[in-house]
Amino acid sequence: MNAVDMPLLISALVLVAVGSLVLAPRVRTAEGFFRGSSDAGVQPGVLTLTFSQVTTWIFARSLLNAGILGYFFGIAGALAYTAYYGSFLTGWLIVDRLRFRHGSANMQSFLQARFGRLGNACFNFLLVMRLLTEVFANLLVVGIVFGIAGSTEYTLAILAVVAVTLIYSMTGGLRASLRTDLLQMGILLVLLAALFVLMLQHSLFDLPAVMMSSPDITSPGWILLVVALLQVLSYPMHDPVMMDRGFLADRDTTRRSFMHAFWISSLCILAFGLLGVFAGLNKLEGEEFLTSIARLLGEPAMLMLAVALVISAASTMDSTFSSAAKLAVVDMGMGKGKAGSGRIAMLLFAIGGLVLVFFGSQDLFSAVAVSGTASLFLTPVIIFSILAGREVRSWAFMVTFFAAIAGSIIYFLESSGRVGWVGALSGVEHNYAKLLIITLVILLVGLVSFVLALVPRTKA
Repeated sequence: MNAVDMPLLISALVLVAVGSLVLAPRVRTAEGFFRGSSDAGVQPGVLTLTFSQVTTWIFARSLLNAGILGYFFGIAGALAYTAYYGSFLTGWLIVDRLRFRHGSANMQSFLQARFGRLGNACFNFLLVMRLLTEVFANLLVVGIVFGIAGSTEYTLAILAVVAVTLIYSMTGGLRASLRTDLLQMGILLVLLAALFVLMLQHSLFDLPAVMMSSPDITSPGWILLVVALLQVLSYPMHDPVMMDRGFLADRDTTRRSFMHAFWISSLCILAFGLLGVFAGLNKLEGEEFLTSIARLLGEPAMLMLAVALVISAASTMDSTFSSAAKLAVVDMGMGKGKAGSGRIAMLLFAIGGLVLVFFGSQDLFSAVAVSGTASLFLTPVIIFSILAGREVRSWAFMVTFFAAIAGSIIYFLESSGRVGWVGALSGVEHNYAKLLIITLVILLVGLVSFVLALVPRTKA
């Protein structure tokens, strides 16, 4: 990243790392390690849950994506990415119905009861892919902050962030994640607010121009907004980091934490998206997003941005590691429920993320789009099974699952330029238009399948 004082950046991050290591407790009980309760068995409060939800969803790649979408597509791009944070509302609804209507302790128990072991295995496969993608995507951003891909700085930064987050995550599990999230979220809010104020005070900032930056209704940004609204129901259910926090506290605390997380995270992401819009309106020919920000706001802003990106990456990864441990040991039944087994799972997911970074695709957008598209198979599950409480034959679940997986693979191939099937059949050219078509097809297949597979209600 250009125009960043590296010694000062490293010093700031070392202080945050030391603070996180000091805050992280040594947890010895499985309940504290996997469910975040204190040694006395006290559940996390509203503030802890809210800040943890927000900071784990304002991940490094989300900040970068929001800024880049605003940079290229104006206000429509910023709003489109913000729309995904409506997942806190739909996520709360899903959790509330699972816990208090269906009496489920997690999503896996509900899915196994309704769709059998194979249905549960399909869901767990998606969660594993999602968690690995989170580690990969955030480490990729960390590397970009410090240097070009493959450079010594790039590699060392990635390894250092993995090592620090893995150490305190393995020490304290979910309890450590919750405690360090408070520190990391506090710093992140200050940094984002400072960047936003710098933009508002800039002589080139023009609010009317920002608001009118997407005049074309067919802009890819508006198309992505439609996609986000179609995906926002299923999106939270395939994110174990969010869902795990929905099973930690009582009903009122859970509801309030999700509601507060919604408006706080939406404002933060929208603010960062507007930073991208501002940079896009004032960019020079051939400039990239980060280069424009450096020229417009200067070195102090770039330092704050770099710190924000790395902190958000670390915060997301410690939560990802704790969710990976719970998924493997508690939800999938491996390791006899022991914290030691959870630590092994964390290490394996860290290694998997590193393999993807150094030997996989370097395309941030294509890689992270796969899981979101694949999660669409959960939309009819939520509508018919969780919300309506209807019994559905298992074949519909499998048909919808394979349709969603096929659609996500096709989008990955389309967006990376390997195939052009959707464009040839539909005539559309932009990737987001193709994504909209794929999303609609998956939803149509899923909803029709579930309607056909409904088990008739029995008369009392």
